[in-house]
Amino acid sequence: IGAERAAERLLLAALCSVCQALQDGMLFPTESPSREVKDVSGLWIFRADESPERSRGFEQQWYKSPLAETGPVIDMPVPSSYNDITQDAQIRDFIGWVWYEKDVWVPARWIQDRGTRIVLRVGSAHYYSVLWVNGVKVTEHVGGHLPFEADISGVLRQTSGNQCRITIAVNNTLTLETLPPGTIQYMTDRSRYPAGYFVQNTNFDFFNYAGIHRPVLLYTTPKAHIDDITVETTFSDNIGLVSFNVSVLGSSKAAVKVTLSAQDGRCVASADGSRGVLKVTDVNLWWPYLMHENPAYLYSMEVSVQATAEDGQTDVYTLPVGIRTVKVTSTQFLINNKPFYFHGVNKHEDADIRGKGFDWPLVVKDFNLMKWMGANSFRTSHYPYAEEILQMADRHGIVIIDECPGVGIKDIRSFGNVSLAHHLTVMEELVRRDKNHPSVVMWSVANEPASEMPPAGFYFKELVSHTRSLDSSRPVTYITASNYARDLGAPYVDVICVNSYFSWYQDPGHTELIGLQLNTQFDNWYGKYQKPIIQSEYGADAVPGLHSDPPMMFTEEYQKTVLQNYHNVFDQKRKEFVIGELIWNFADFMTSQSIIRVVGNKKGIFTRQRQPKAGAFLLRERYWRIANETVHVLNCF
Repeated sequence: IGAERAAERLLLAALCSVCQALQDGMLFPTESPSREVKDVSGLWIFRADESPERSRGFEQQWYKSPLAETGPVIDMPVPSSYNDITQDAQIRDFIGWVWYEKDVWVPARWIQDRGTRIVLRVGSAHYYSVLWVNGVKVTEHVGGHLPFEADISGVLRQTSGNQCRITIAVNNTLTLETLPPGTIQYMTDRSRYPAGYFVQNTNFDFFNYAGIHRPVLLYTTPKAHIDDITVETTFSDNIGLVSFNVSVLGSSKAAVKVTLSAQDGRCVASADGSRGVLKVTDVNLWWPYLMHENPAYLYSMEVSVQATAEDGQTDVYTLPVGIRTVKVTSTQFLINNKPFYFHGVNKHEDADIRGKGFDWPLVVKDFNLMKWMGANSFRTSHYPYAEEILQMADRHGIVIIDECPGVGIKDIRSFGNVSLAHHLTVMEELVRRDKNHPSVVMWSVANEPASEMPPAGFYFKELVSHTRSLDSSRPVTYITASNYARDLGAPYVDVICVNSYFSWYQDPGHTELIGLQLNTQFDNWYGKYQKPIIQSEYGADAVPGLHSDPPMMFTEEYQKTVLQNYHNVFDQKRKEFVIGELIWNFADFMTSQSIIRVVGNKKGIFTRQRQPKAGAFLLRERYWRIANETVHVLNCF
């Protein structure tokens, strides 16, 4: 109980801290004439705090001395989840505080030049993190999946030498107020459980991987620096318009210059000042993959800040910009004023050994597979993915529904004021990070919440309204599995996204019912809300290599039959108000152990090792057919 209460206190304290920190920007670290980046990922040392209250590390102040001096440590790769790295089941299933440490060398010129800011950035750590440098606490952050950082210039300049000891404590405990939520359950039956035995309960169907999941970076900026950039785009005929807003910190008199260049290096527009509009003649629009012969066109926007002599050197930051628009009608989703049909996938950041750890070979392989099968979109189920993945989507024209970690909100206590305040903050962090990606066309604020509960109406009204206030250029949705007549959040969203598993969780084995039930689902939702609908999840488990004719559940033939029956209805309804279909799931993924899961969820059309099942070939044929039809229709506009 003490550990759970301590976690709740830390969460509340961190919420206040995060709300204050949100005043700053969160630009992705890139190198420029004024900025350097040093990746300090790699091999770190690691120790789990296995004390009963998981508090020994704080009580003994493990951050004040090298971690190896506090007790046994092991090697741990960063980025990765720690769960599958060892042969120890206790580490795999560990709940509580774990400690990471690495000694790095900071270039002497960074420290000697007092006009240089030195920033330490963690791409994400799951779930709650505290960060020290040379034994000095520099920041803390609540929530996985999103970055946090701290200016460590002062700490480094107060200590002698160029060596920097980075210590990060990470706690994966989930409570009713976290996103995703969870509960700690203590087992009190002493005839079955030892004293202090507890389990982490959750309401989501993926493994609660933990650790430092994305790269850890040191980067520099001048004292007077570009803190944030916000870009919004539109066009009329052949004229593109790029509205920009540049935030500068460290100087009140800095001169800002913005230059937009085409891919061949030509300057197509420029302006002076921190706010303005760039006008681009003969604009190349950012188009989704398979929607245009020249998809994913990106301009390069260079922002330079010339500070006064006393404030230091010029700062330069370059941002890729895709010029496009997004609109929603009662029956269509429009990109650049033309109908867009989502034919794509749901994904997970999940793979053998590395868990949720960022891995470039895996990212590139997944994009190659998506393009091979003709997918034009994916949803970041059920949390924000790495920024590098969004950058890939920008470059390849893959459209994204960007989802926050609001999955598993099933307990009425998770609709309280503390939960709502945290959820609003998470959406602020997400929008702040991803607002400039042209691939991101819609925000998803939750997945399958208990939206029929009485507090849900107010909760989602506030959440959707707040998200719109952060970014009015994109529609907002959440993913529902509720009854259409009792869903209290649906009136507030722009697009209805529905998950259903007919002939799997409902009427298992009876694929002959899919057509009737799916048609009824669509007609009910559209009849009540008059909003376009995406089938945001559908599918069936298929154990690779398991076959049966006639099809039976868990075989590849059954998965294929389920998909075909759904597709028959999609082909009818996409002529009316259905604007997309996203298969669950792109690839098999790990879950917690249960009697309904055999080493994870097998609903992938690819195995966890990215090998295709029969369903992948079926979807490839379908998606390419839809893409060819779409291009023909667009050419008629």
